[in-house]
Amino acid sequence: MPRSNRPRRPRDRSQARDDESADMSRALFGGPRVETRHGRDYTVQAVSAAAAVKEYVCPGCSLTIAPSTPHVVAWRADGLFGEAHDLAGRRHWHTHCWRIS
Repeated sequence: MPRSNRPRRPRDRSQARDDESADMSRALFGGPRVETRHGRDYTVQAVSAAAAVKEYVCPGCSLTIAPSTPHVVAWRADGLFGEAHDLAGRRHWHTHCWRIS
């Protein structure tokens, strides 16, 4: 009998839904990555133009990031007070401003 190359379904359907939503967000937003700036680790995630629905102020240049403008979101990856505190301190940057910071 020939071997099947089709992926097997996970036994737990809730795990499959979580994996699918993670894959979808990774496809839409590029997935978070860790970068080091000034000796500190930051988690950086790209925000597409379709996902950018609010106006933000870039901490790099103090100008506004208009809705529908692709940009990046960065937050500490190595903070002392835990992941929830680091995530609450995330900032939206122009992509160029983040690159030159």
